[in-house]
Amino acid sequence: MPPKRKAAAAKAGGKKKKVEDPPATDSKSDIKKKVEALKTAEKGKKKTYVVDSYYSGSGAVYEDFDCMLNQTNISQNNNKYYVIQLIQSGKNYTVWSRWGRVGEPGANQMTSFSDVSQAIKSFEKKFQDKTRNKWAERANFAPVAGKYTLIEVEQSEDVKEDLKKLSELEAGGSKTTTKSSEYAPSKLDTPTQKLLDLIFDNNMFQEQMANFELDVKKMPLGKLSKAQLAKGFDALEDIETAINNKAGTKKLQELSSRFYTLIPHSFGRKLPPTISDAETLQNKKDMLLVLSDIVIAQDIKREQDETMSQSQAAVAPNPLDVNYELLKCKLEHLAPKSKEHKVISTYVDQTKGGWRQAKLLNVWKVAREGEDKRFAAHDSIENRRLLWHGTNVAVVAAILKTGLRIMPHSGGRVGCGIYFASEHAKSAAYVRSTNNGTGIMFLNEVVLGKEHHITQGDGSLKKAPSGYNCIIAKGRQEPDPKKDTNLVLDGKKVAVPQGKPVNQSKYNNSHFSQSEYLVYSESQNRIRYMLEFNFH
Repeated sequence: MPPKRKAAAAKAGGKKKKVEDPPATDSKSDIKKKVEALKTAEKGKKKTYVVDSYYSGSGAVYEDFDCMLNQTNISQNNNKYYVIQLIQSGKNYTVWSRWGRVGEPGANQMTSFSDVSQAIKSFEKKFQDKTRNKWAERANFAPVAGKYTLIEVEQSEDVKEDLKKLSELEAGGSKTTTKSSEYAPSKLDTPTQKLLDLIFDNNMFQEQMANFELDVKKMPLGKLSKAQLAKGFDALEDIETAINNKAGTKKLQELSSRFYTLIPHSFGRKLPPTISDAETLQNKKDMLLVLSDIVIAQDIKREQDETMSQSQAAVAPNPLDVNYELLKCKLEHLAPKSKEHKVISTYVDQTKGGWRQAKLLNVWKVAREGEDKRFAAHDSIENRRLLWHGTNVAVVAAILKTGLRIMPHSGGRVGCGIYFASEHAKSAAYVRSTNNGTGIMFLNEVVLGKEHHITQGDGSLKKAPSGYNCIIAKGRQEPDPKKDTNLVLDGKKVAVPQGKPVNQSKYNNSHFSQSEYLVYSESQNRIRYMLEFNFH
C-alpha cells in the first residue's frame, strides 16, 4: 500500500514524511505588502457585506456592523465561532447572532429594534462581551485569553455565490456554469478549455481544503483575508520557536490554540490536535501557502467577472477565454506525434514508478509573460536540464500566473530553494491530485551551471557555495546519463533524460535515493511544459 501523503505541496526531493517543496505562492511578507496595496486601492470604495446564510429574514447588513469571531482552546476542547450582524429591513433593525462549533450550523438568536441607536448599542455590547474589545476600537483589536478573536474575512457577494455553488456541488449536481449559448464560443482548443475549467473549479478548491480539515462552506467563516493568513504565519513562527526550544505540552497547546483561532479548522467533535513536531508544523505552513494561492486564483476570477461585466460586446466573451487572458501565460497543446511530445513521453515512461502510477493525458508548451526576459540573465551558461516539479492542483493557476518562487516559509533537506528532480517518480510522489486522480506536473528548463554535489542533507542552505550555480543532492540512482538527448529551446541545448534510472556507484553511500536539484535564484528556472496525468 502506498504511504499516506500528509504533505500539501508537491516537490522534487526529500523524505517522504516531510514536505520540502512548497507551492509557489505568496509568502507572509508578500501577503503583507499586498494587504497594504489592497487597502490603498480600496480607499473610497464601499465595501459589500453579506447577510449570514442562515438568517431567514430579509434585509441587508447595516453599514459595517458585521463580524466573525472565533475561539479555540485545546485544553478545554473548544473550537467555536460567533457571528454578529446588525441587519436592516425597512425601518426595522435586527441584531442577529449565530454560534456553535466550527463546522456546524449552531444556535442563533434574533433581537429586533425600531430604533437604530438601540440596535447599535446591543450589537456593540454583544461584541464587547464576547471579545473584551470595543467595537469602535476594533482596528486595534487585542485578543484576550478566554474570549473570542476577531477574524478578518473578505466579504463580498461572490462569497455568497461561491457557497451557493459549493452547496449545489455537494448535492450531487454538475458544475455550476452558465449556458454556453450566453457566451461567445471559446477560442481555445478542447483540452485547454478543460484545463481552465479544472484549475479554477470551486469544487476542486473545496476538495483540497478538505485535505487540510478546512471547508469554506461548513467552516462558516467566509474567505480569510490576506492579512489573516499573515497572522497565521506569525503564529506558526511562534510554534516553531517553541518546538526548537523544546517547550512543554501546555505551551504548545496554547500556541496551537492561538493558530486554530486565527485560522479556523473544522475538526468535528474531535479534540484539536496540538502542533508539536516539525512535520505537522510544515504541513500547516504548506496549508497557508496553498490558501494564499487559492486567493490568487479567486482574484483572477473576480477580474474575470469585472471584465465580463464591462464588456460592450453584443455577446459576452467566453469566461474561459477571459481567465486564459488574465493568466498572461501562453499554453500550446502539443500533438502526441510531435517531437517534443515523444521526448517527454519517453522521459515519463523511463523514470516513472514507485507507489503512484500515472497515465499521461495532455502536454502543453508554456510561455509565461516576461519569464523569458528574466531567464535571459543566464544566457551565457550552457549546462541546462529539463527537470520535474510536482505540485498541488489547487495552486496551478497561481503558478501559471506568478511562476515558481522561493518562499521564506519553504524548507527541506537541501534548504530554502526551488526543488526539481530528474525522475518523474520522485516528483509524482508529492503531487496532490483531485479526488478523481487528475494531477498536474511541470517540466522546467533549469540553468544548473557549475554544480556543487552533496550526499547529506543540510536544511540551512539558502544559496550555492561561492563559484557554483546550483546544488545537487546526488542520489544513489540517476536516469542513465548515456541515454540523455537534447531539446533545442530558444537556441539553447537542454538535456533531457531518456534512460531508466541506474545505480551510481560513486554515490552508494549517499543519504538520497534519488537526486534532487536545487537552484536558489528564481531566474534560473523557466516553465517549459505542463503535463496533466491521471494518478491511480
